[in-house]
Amino acid sequence: MIIDHICFAVENIKDGIIYWEDIFGYKQITKIVVNTRQKVKVVFLGKKDCVTIKLIESLEENNSLINFTGRNGGFHHICFRTNDLKEEIDELQKKSLKILVPPEPGEAFNNKNIAFMLAKNGLIIELTEYDINPI
Repeated sequence: MIIDHICFAVENIKDGIIYWEDIFGYKQITKIVVNTRQKVKVVFLGKKDCVTIKLIESLEENNSLINFTGRNGGFHHICFRTNDLKEEIDELQKKSLKILVPPEPGEAFNNKNIAFMLAKNGLIIELTEYDINPI
């Protein structure tokens, strides 16, 4: 497993893109995608030799994320890329991680399967087999 991206929840995705570009020098590397399963808008930002950043904005139906971003949002999850999603989930379950969202097509990942798990200390992790960053 390697880190694929770090995700931040923002109240407004367009404002979030501007902020990350102005403050940290990141550039938008994907279009904004509406993820109907997780009920969020998603965009990826990249910078040479840096970890990819994912920004998410809640759709109206996602009350827990609306509450989170209403309190200024911030760090949401870390995503690891793996060569075998099912095998990685099995291994992490043996290490006491819990499945939050079982494998399902990720609309921001060209419908390749993604999954979400809960680690110690409330850490949410996403798993994917898809490399989003062309940099």
